[in-house]
Amino acid sequence: QVQLVESGGGLVQAGGSLRLSCAVSGRTFSSYAMAWFRQAPGKEREFVTVINWSGGTTTYADSVKGRFTISRDNSKNTVYLQMNSLKPEDTAVYYCAAGPTYGTDGRVYYYWGQGTQVTVSS
Repeated sequence: QVQLVESGGGLVQAGGSLRLSCAVSGRTFSSYAMAWFRQAPGKEREFVTVINWSGGTTTYADSVKGRFTISRDNSKNTVYLQMNSLKPEDTAVYYCAAGPTYGTDGRVYYYWGQGTQVTVSS
């Protein structure tokens, strides 16, 4: 069974940075696309970014392009989300997701973490 555990969330001032991590158990990690989604209070879950199995292909939501960077270390079964120049509107619970299909739709991902809270103060 595949399990995902996020960490690294917290409270940061606008303009600051955070790095989220998602540790994945299971031998299938290196073959899976890994994505980050987020959900703010009262809003629907939205796509943030995705990276393919090798790390060679990434896609970002327009709202985070140029500020966020996704990466992965297959030797450590971990995917990262470096978030710079954070804005109050980035406040949300951030979830990592894993699955065999590369995409921006959450429905293609089989496995999800429990989420980590990111709060950006103005």
